[in-house]
Amino acid sequence: MLPIITEEVSSEIFAEVFQDVQSWRKNMVQYLKEENPEINTAILEVAKYDENIDLKAVALGAYLSYRLIEIAIESEGITIED
Repeated sequence: MLPIITEEVSSEIFAEVFQDVQSWRKNMVQYLKEENPEINTAILEVAKYDENIDLKAVALGAYLSYRLIEIAIESEGITIED
């Protein structure tokens, strides 16, 4: 089950993202390449699947969702077992 993303968690992440959206997105690409390369590949593949959608916008939304879930998990003290 996914954790609940509280207003506190979302505010924290939005503040982080909106300081410099483009830089944050690029940092998340690098972070996910190391942390979870399969997720990063999936995000990029889906984003480029349809040439009529904005690749960067799709990726930004996916990275934002990943980060929200990641922080919510940490704040709830949930452990993910391999």
